[in-house]
Amino acid sequence: MGAVRVQKVVLRILDANLDRAREGVRTVEEWCRFGLNDGDLTALCKEIRQELGLWHSAEMRAARDTEGDAGTGLTHDREVQRSHVGSVVQANLCRVQEALRVLEEYGKLASPEMGAAFKQLRYQAYLLDSRLQGALLETAYGDRMERLRRSPVYLVTSPSDSLADIVEQALQGGLTLVQYRDKSSDDGLRLERARALKEVCDAYGALFLVNDRVDLAIAVDADGVHVGQQDLPVPMVRQLLGPGKIVGCSTTGPEEMERAIAWGADYIGVGPVHATPTKPGKAASGLDYVRYALDHAPMPWFAIGGLDLRTAGATYEAGAQGIAVVRAIMGADSPKAATEQLLAIAQKSRAQKSRTQKSRA
Repeated sequence: MGAVRVQKVVLRILDANLDRAREGVRTVEEWCRFGLNDGDLTALCKEIRQELGLWHSAEMRAARDTEGDAGTGLTHDREVQRSHVGSVVQANLCRVQEALRVLEEYGKLASPEMGAAFKQLRYQAYLLDSRLQGALLETAYGDRMERLRRSPVYLVTSPSDSLADIVEQALQGGLTLVQYRDKSSDDGLRLERARALKEVCDAYGALFLVNDRVDLAIAVDADGVHVGQQDLPVPMVRQLLGPGKIVGCSTTGPEEMERAIAWGADYIGVGPVHATPTKPGKAASGLDYVRYALDHAPMPWFAIGGLDLRTAGATYEAGAQGIAVVRAIMGADSPKAATEQLLAIAQKSRAQKSRTQKSRA
């Protein structure tokens, strides 16, 4: 390859990565400005972006060959969808840092000053990243909690050889909240299934939580963990899991609810409303505890225990914000249709509550 050809290729590399870095910084800047309302972070983004612009010469732009670029048609499944704002910001921070490393190395071929300038910009990008991490965790947590509040139906899985397929069918029916629960399988199988469920939940933009096992949740980067009263206390689970994730807790009566509130649980399970084989030996609390939760639970909550298409309506009417189900979906002939029917019952109940509230106003 001749010297002229090499020089043109280097100019194309510099041009492409300057575009990539400037676009990435601008994407981050918009969230710092409008999402976080943070003047200092916005100013840092603008400073990096303007410095990049000074190096983006007309010679580099002239070397651009979009039609002949073999990389323009390449993409990855993870680039198609973002699950929350935090993932958008983090992806672009990574894009900026990668582009700046390329600019630093190839910039040295143009001039020592260019390589040194991009090196300093890379350090500024690291500074921006570190300053944003706390805000990103808050953003991710807030997004997860908002999605949790909007979920009227919560699927708690039971072991099945067709687990991923059943869950995907339910997701196709509109499900947005899944908990992986498996008390009996060996750890290798549980890890494999948890990974598969996390992947399919991400594909549909659904929240994915793990029952009891904090280690498993960390291993697959789950959105959170659900524990019972006899498991690790909520504060310890949160400490192990790290910030930004959801921690839920089962409760069977007012005393356990008060404990979950004191622990700082993000949401609670309320039940069992009816006797259920998933909680053998637990007496049904009936709808009285659902009504109690309506008046006393300060956090989101889900009624659980023997709930299905026959009992969901009455549970919503008693005040349930949402319901958690197992067999109603896991054992359905069509998990998709069962989910759609449960969501329709929830929507009807919410519409009725809205009309009642308006009539009282």
